Amino acid sequence: MAQDKVTSPEEIRALRAENSTARARDFCDSHDISEAQLVASQVGQGVTRVAAHPDQLMPQIERLGEVMALTRNASCVHERVGHYGNYRSGPHAAMILQPEIDLRLFPSHWTSAFALESETETGFKRSIQVFDAAGDAVHKIHLRETSNHDAWAEVVATLATGDLSDQQTVAERKPPEAPKANLEKLDVLRTEWARMTDTHQFMRLTSKLRMNRLGAYRHVGEPFVQPLETGAVDAALQAVAGTGTEIMIFVGNKGCIQIHGGPIEHLRAMGPWQNVMDPRFNLHLRLDHIAEVYAVTKPTQRGPAVSVEAFDAEGSIILQIFGRKTDAQDSRPAWEEVVAALPHSPVEALV
Repeated sequence: MAQDKVTSPEEIRALRAENSTARARDFCDSHDISEAQLVASQVGQGVTRVAAHPDQLMPQIERLGEVMALTRNASCVHERVGHYGNYRSGPHAAMILQPEIDLRLFPSHWTSAFALESETETGFKRSIQVFDAAGDAVHKIHLRETSNHDAWAEVVATLATGDLSDQQTVAERKPPEAPKANLEKLDVLRTEWARMTDTHQFMRLTSKLRMNRLGAYRHVGEPFVQPLETGAVDAALQAVAGTGTEIMIFVGNKGCIQIHGGPIEHLRAMGPWQNVMDPRFNLHLRLDHIAEVYAVTKPTQRGPAVSVEAFDAEGSIILQIFGRKTDAQDSRPAWEEVVAALPHSPVEALV
């Protein structure tokens, strides 16, 4: 998005007043602006600029008690109710490790943040929203009726930057990385893949071999990766819903990955969306955005970690589903049986 095309804050406010019911992302896409620009246009009108770095934000968010954490990409929205806490800082990656709020944070993408407050017929609607350099949402925290609203004013005052500007400068959005494979190193990839003892070794391995995730998946072959039909993700969700099978669902963007750990109970399809609609976990997945799906097996010291992973037409990862690991094992046999029964794709490895 080029900066010289940006609509002025006054025009953004006028356009939003004419179309106040549209979802923020849909409104922004239709007017070629970013979500950060939309939110910034309301600074001083229920919106306050706050510190964006997780080291400053997370200790304050803990004070708000039970909230809803939201992380999304263009094809999937992940919403989880719980408490923030057990924050672990890091220069390149940070973490929230709680039973319900489980996050991996990449601070370099936490560029701007805002506290939003508005009064509705049902009470005050309050949230903290974080955006990257292109103005795309990285992570949002929404207060609920059960949140500690008494702490809100002090939290916002503590985090406020004092910047009263209603205009937000954004950078050009970077295109997704194309699938990257080094065919001369496939034998090395297969040999070292078989020697992995932890799933976190995978990204280091592909980087060393000048590959990326999708490039490796397209070419490594069995027994490590099996292409699946695009309907396999929906089939997997339907197979585990209501069975008590514990899974982990990873959804993220460049700045944040959010993880659900546990069973899922209720699915509700609506048009192109498949939705998990449980009391403390919601997932909203655009099935029509899924272009490639793979069943992936990574060896670990505690048994195989088996996942179903979906990518969009541009090669961006949409979500990953694993069997939920425990302190004793990374494998979950009930989930592995589900994956083994998913429809395989006859398509050969893509070039």
